[in-house]
Amino acid sequence: MNIIGDVEGRICLLVDDIVDSAGTLCNAAAALMEAGAKSVEAYVTHGVLSGNAVERVDASPLSSLIVTDSIAPTEIVTGSKKVKVLTTAPLLAEAIVRISQERSVSSLFG
Repeated sequence: MNIIGDVEGRICLLVDDIVDSAGTLCNAAAALMEAGAKSVEAYVTHGVLSGNAVERVDASPLSSLIVTDSIAPTEIVTGSKKVKVLTTAPLLAEAIVRISQERSVSSLFG
């Protein structure tokens, strides 16, 4: 794992579309901390979090892992001190309303 740029003393954010085993994510967090980062947070759209992923995250240097509820969280996910789940329900509801009213959905994201 190579770090490009100076992260010393900085809060680092990792952003990804999906996390399954969390191996790469936790290795990236460890590499950033070894390079002097102040802290590392991760933001991921789809939290598959299979196998020992939650235990791996909990034992990692990540300060938090934020995922959406696009995949229903298991008890181990909701019980984690580091994993936080954000709901997509209001966004999806608004998109459905806009589609039914033939209004812009893209403006939700801009």
